[in-house]
Amino acid sequence: MTTMVETPVAPSLPAGLLIGDAWRPSGDGSTFAVDNPATGDVLAEIADATADDALAAIRAAADAQPALAATTPAWRARLLRRVESELRSRVEEFALLITLEMGKPLAEARGEVAYAADFFGWFADEALRVSGDYRTAPNGASRILVKHRGVGPCLLVTPWNFPLAMGARKIAPALAAGCPSVLKPAEQTPLTSLLLAQVIEDAGAPAGAVNVLTTTRPAEIVTAVIESGLARKLSFTGSTSVGKLLLAQCAPYVMRTSMELGGNAPFVVFADADLDAAVDGALLAKMRNMGEACTAANRFLVAEEVAEEFTAAFAARMAALRVGPGWVDGSDVGPLIDDDGAQKVHRLLEDAVSRGARVETGGERLAGRFVQPTVVSGIADGSALLTEEIFGPLAPIATFASEAEAVARANDTAYGLVSYVYTRDLDRGLRMIDELASGMVGVNLGVVSNAAAPFGGTKESGLGREGGFEGIHEYLDTTYAALRA
Repeated sequence: MTTMVETPVAPSLPAGLLIGDAWRPSGDGSTFAVDNPATGDVLAEIADATADDALAAIRAAADAQPALAATTPAWRARLLRRVESELRSRVEEFALLITLEMGKPLAEARGEVAYAADFFGWFADEALRVSGDYRTAPNGASRILVKHRGVGPCLLVTPWNFPLAMGARKIAPALAAGCPSVLKPAEQTPLTSLLLAQVIEDAGAPAGAVNVLTTTRPAEIVTAVIESGLARKLSFTGSTSVGKLLLAQCAPYVMRTSMELGGNAPFVVFADADLDAAVDGALLAKMRNMGEACTAANRFLVAEEVAEEFTAAFAARMAALRVGPGWVDGSDVGPLIDDDGAQKVHRLLEDAVSRGARVETGGERLAGRFVQPTVVSGIADGSALLTEEIFGPLAPIATFASEAEAVARANDTAYGLVSYVYTRDLDRGLRMIDELASGMVGVNLGVVSNAAAPFGGTKESGLGREGGFEGIHEYLDTTYAALRA
């Protein structure tokens, strides 16, 4: 484990709620502490929003709607470009804040800043590309005019694992479509969202276009916004269980919803795969964000013929990773977000070992929220880590004897976010794209996220897409007008 060094000082940022044109304390004056998962030290005390604050925020968004919708696509594109430019010029500031409040190594945090900036750049262009249609009806009696416009005020709920990117992935298309929003970041990592909101405000966003509610009372806040009747869309990234509850809450108001939920990604390695490339990809797919990602490889399915070779090579690479605070040079693996996250990984490992799994590397308990990168093989059916989302640096390896078995095992899950496949056979790769039941497939790639691609899943992994040409349409309604010929 990397030696602890002095903790850097967090960048200066607002401590209040952004509602309309003002940063303000919570309605009841309450605050809460945000801690550093590597040390447990308090980073900041910030406002703890109440249900009344939530109502004020969604009203501010609704008040901002007419003016924001009236702005031109070019104006919105320039606003987003200014935000993109500011993020790219302040990479180190944002990266350090992400590392301090979330734990990931600085190199990964810098990558997240670039990824977030990509979304503002992408949707700056998409603001200019919203198209319509004009055509003659089949009977010639009328003309059909189709146009798109912003859906209205949006409630955006983001998780803690990518505190900048997840906000960017929702705010950017909302602004591009002319929709104001209320952002409710995760209570573990709200600081990055506050700094992002300040950047958007300074870039010239109208008052109320982006409102931010930091809180330890997420259910109260979200319920207040939904039940106000003013929000017309909810975009949520988080667990499937919470997503189902939110869908039920939105139903009485027939709100548009986008749900990016849990995952149980299979990583399939066929016998003809380039094993060096497969190991490289496996390390990326498993260890990005310490494994705390919905896209993380959760189950490694390896052809029997190459299982021993792959396992040995992958275990060696995992064993070489250095654990320590994310701001320390040489740290590859930071802490998990909280004690519950670390305990969950240990519970899943103990369950697998009790059923006969073999630890290939790792498995030792470390201090605090740090978890040793671990590889286990010989996973028995019924092991909890085959069905639960691990969200940590634990990699289970199982084997398969045929392509049909690989597909069946990969699809044997209620989730369908992403799958990974390694093979040199082009025909097989194309078959896997067709047969794997997931919204995204990485073929000989361990990372699929891209602002220009439609991110999202099938089955219990969610509804809708973020990014790509599809992303802005999640924030647009369609109007059809019939014109007499």
